[in-house]
Amino acid sequence: MKIIVKNKSELPIYEQIEQQLKEQILDGTIMPEEQLPSVRQLAKDLRISVITTTRAYNDLADEGFITSVAGKGYFAAPRDNELMRERMLFEMEEGFEKALTNGRNAGLSDEDIIEAMKRFMQEE
Repeated sequence: MKIIVKNKSELPIYEQIEQQLKEQILDGTIMPEEQLPSVRQLAKDLRISVITTTRAYNDLADEGFITSVAGKGYFAAPRDNELMRERMLFEMEEGFEKALTNGRNAGLSDEDIIEAMKRFMQEE
């Protein structure tokens, strides 16, 4: 697991941690049910406050990306986790909304936007 914290980033440090952990969980770098570093260890490794790492872990747990096991620590949630699925669906819908707005602002018809989405999906 690799996390890079940038002090000059517009995002608060806890959000930088959250974003990077989400990406690593979703792309398989962090495997389902893999144990994460303790809050204190991550804070020490990144040279940041325990409060900051606690906030990141709590937010990720609330969103369903990680789970907390009392006395054992934090673990990446299984991929079939319903909370994670709902969160990703929500983020996908936000992306669609932004794409639709941008397409309409560019003067594209709904059909043009749908065709662009189909082309994008074929390229993936």
